[in-house]
Amino acid sequence: MGTSYVPMTGAEVEELLEGYTDRLVEALLSEPQDTDGARQVGAELVSVHFTGAESLARTIQSVGERMLSTFGIPESGEMRTRVSAVQSAISAGFMQAARKRTLDEQEAIRQAVLDARDSVEQALRTSEARFRAIFAEAAIGIGIADTEGRIMEANASLRRILGRTSEELRGLMVYDLVDPEDNDTVWRVYEELVRGEREQYRVEKHFTRPDGSKSWTELIVSLVRGEDGMPLYQVAMMEDVTDRKMLQDRLRHQALHDPLTGLPNRALFLERLTEALREDPETTDETDRVALCYMDLDGFKVINDSLGHHVGDDLLVTVAERLATAVQGEDRLVARMGGDEFVILIQGSRGTQQAIDVADHVLETLSAPIRVGNQELAVSASIGILERPTAGQTPAELMRDADVTLYWAKAEGKNQWALFDTERNASEVAQFRLSATMPAALEREEFYVDYQPLVELGEYGVSGVEALVRWWHPELGRLGPDRFIGLAEETGMIVSLGRWVLRRACEQAKAWQDEFGRDAPFMSVNLAVRQSRDPNLVSDVTEILEQTGLDPAKLQLELTESAIMGTADEPLEALRTLSRMGVRIAIDDFGTGYSNLAYLRHLPVHELKIAGSFMEGLADSEHIDPVDARIVSTLVDLAHTLGLTVTAEGVETHAQAKRMSEIGCETGQGWFFAKPGPPDSVRGLLTAKER
Repeated sequence: MGTSYVPMTGAEVEELLEGYTDRLVEALLSEPQDTDGARQVGAELVSVHFTGAESLARTIQSVGERMLSTFGIPESGEMRTRVSAVQSAISAGFMQAARKRTLDEQEAIRQAVLDARDSVEQALRTSEARFRAIFAEAAIGIGIADTEGRIMEANASLRRILGRTSEELRGLMVYDLVDPEDNDTVWRVYEELVRGEREQYRVEKHFTRPDGSKSWTELIVSLVRGEDGMPLYQVAMMEDVTDRKMLQDRLRHQALHDPLTGLPNRALFLERLTEALREDPETTDETDRVALCYMDLDGFKVINDSLGHHVGDDLLVTVAERLATAVQGEDRLVARMGGDEFVILIQGSRGTQQAIDVADHVLETLSAPIRVGNQELAVSASIGILERPTAGQTPAELMRDADVTLYWAKAEGKNQWALFDTERNASEVAQFRLSATMPAALEREEFYVDYQPLVELGEYGVSGVEALVRWWHPELGRLGPDRFIGLAEETGMIVSLGRWVLRRACEQAKAWQDEFGRDAPFMSVNLAVRQSRDPNLVSDVTEILEQTGLDPAKLQLELTESAIMGTADEPLEALRTLSRMGVRIAIDDFGTGYSNLAYLRHLPVHELKIAGSFMEGLADSEHIDPVDARIVSTLVDLAHTLGLTVTAEGVETHAQAKRMSEIGCETGQGWFFAKPGPPDSVRGLLTAKER
């Protein structure tokens, strides 16, 4: 604990320190972390006379180097941060208690000065002797100057603090001790004291010694008045806090810098960013701007996992060195945010192009291979660039938008930068909100199903219908599937939504089956990729068919060409099981993907639905595109060769319907026959067919 004298036995000291240790461990491991106990330990060190600077320094050192290993706590970034918080709390408690103790001593000295003025002659001699003893032996520096500021006396402690002899100090003016780094407050309050406008003031001030070294002090200057109330002397008392200041600076540096790379950390970055955004009416200009380049290394996790964390750490150190070299200037800050993420802050930005130039320079700097041990690693990065005025911004908003932009850069191919786009971000936020409300919307039954007929091209009779889900949003109104199906697939909601659509469609198909018997249309329901891979697909379909009573032959499940071609063994077996149950399987949008024809012939497929894009060249009977016509004819022949029926999607004109009928296509679907609509619209077509 240092060299302080403590009036306790060794056993008592050991018992005391064990108690302190328990409280420090509690402060380290508390959730959430509460360092009040550590602060109290720091204060109690002073109260039991562990007051030397070495006591504090060795305590802080011991906590930092031995605390985790002594108690078997694994090393981690979080634990290092917690240890730093405990060190800071101990230091703060120690300093606060030491300062109070010093102030108490200073007050006693000041009172002794006042007593000397008020005592009678004998008491004055006694008081003066006592004052002289205190003055000479005090650990704090004491100096006396006349009302003009000429130094008259200085004790040994003051001479040591200032690095000057008695002869050098005697005759100097207080103003001779001005330091270029002093702030205006130090001398403004001194002038007020000289004028008699204040009796005392306290400041923190540093002094430059003749040898160039610096000392930091806690300075109290008091005005001593005579019996007539006129100023007689100035008394200065200063405590040397240089060791404390250096320790504070060291702890602050540790708290604000990344221990691996030495770069500023997230805390210092946010501090600088907050300072850059702070609006001062006297200095803030409406044109003040700020830019962020938020960077993430591409493929770092693979390097870390495959080559080891030590290689990853060495790589990060080299990247940090390159960044620090490439990005320099008082208006710029490079910080490590954690993991393989770095950020560059540009204060007083001159515009987007400046930030782009910085990003391009960084990408170029990182393009050269990095050698780590015997490994030569190629490194690239993705950078999100954000540049905007400082007015009205908050650090949280800027970091959120920079993070979004970084995600765009990585999604668009990596090893590049992306610029923040307000409209794109607003669109993505709207999409996110839409996806977040989807589960509740399904519970509130905001979704509904429209039906579009599949019409026989020979007689124009309705042979089937396709179920198409819609969303009646309470704020946005009617939403088509293009607005939410993609979101449902991304979030996994497509499985529960698809199950709901399947049940509603089967219920409607059963109603038509009961009403129209053998003439009832089959029901075609789209199956998303995630649904086809859902292990509960077969049981869900079986349960819904049993509960609704629908004939399995009246149900058709549609999958896209790419989905069914990429289906693995287990999902494919599920489709075969459904096919054996009597459920029809159709390939939707056929012709737009890549099909392995040898593979196609072994799939449990009953129908091909030709993509509507092929219908465009057949819209006008007088100007038929021969290429489209040939492609469609080939697809129909292929389907028939495989024993499959064919439905033409996107039929919008009579010419298209006629041509597809001539080619041999069995059914058509499109606005020429009917738009998607409610069940009653389909029922009307079925009733008309009966008549």
